[in-house]
This record gives sequence, C-alpha cells and structure tokens, in this order.
Amino acid sequence: MPSATIISDVVRTVEATPAEGRLLIAPERLDDAIGWELKPQGLCREDTCVPVRDRAALFQGDDLDLSAVAAVLGRPSVIDAEGGIAALAMDADGRRQALDSLRAPSFGLDDLDGNPHRLEQWRGQKKLLVAFASW
Repeated sequence: MPSATIISDVVRTVEATPAEGRLLIAPERLDDAIGWELKPQGLCREDTCVPVRDRAALFQGDDLDLSAVAAVLGRPSVIDAEGGIAALAMDADGRRQALDSLRAPSFGLDDLDGNPHRLEQWRGQKKLLVAFASW
C-alpha cells in the first residue's frame, strides 16, 4: 500500500490510498495518521470525543476519507492525494489562540541540505520563510 505524509500537530507518514483526489486511510490507522480514533461515540483523542452525525459520510468503501474526518473535527485541510501529502490546520480554538498570542505554532522543517530545524531555534530573531507549491 502506498504511504502519505500527514502534517498535523506533528508530521507522520502512514499507509494511505489516493482515490479521486482524496486520501483514504484504514480506520485502524487513523490514530497513527492524525492522533484521533474512530469510536462508537465519535472521533476521539484522549478524553475528548467529537460526535459524528453521519458516520457513513466519513467512509469511501471500507476506508476513511481524510478530508471528511478533518471537516468533522473542524480542521481545514489541504490534500494532494497523488503527491501523497496532506496538511490539517489547527481547530478553531487553536487558531484563535495563535492569533491572540501572535506566536506561530511550533513546527520543524529540513533545510536544502536535509538538516532539521525547529522554529524555536530562532525565537527572538526575524526570519523569512519562503513556501512554494507547484500547483
């Protein structure tokens, strides 16, 4: 099975299947992908559960549609299924807190030489982050 990189609270690589512009994940792999599990009471993470009104809408066949799961969690998402990558934003409360605090959330990226760097390395210094997408 092909794999995909999921950028959420952390960056994870999991087994996922691209299908018609969507990334499909086996239900038992959801926790590995985004840290949430599908349980009878809804989508759950630790002691928090988000009720799922239409459980069938989360599925494409036997697998979960990552964009449908993100929508139920209130997390905007961008998915490049053929490229095997997806990014899920913070939930509304997390985005509001980040805006109020004027602090960027923690993240890490590799430089052009493959060396890992974390945002905290430059706290108090000005840096310009250039992002590029081919689409």
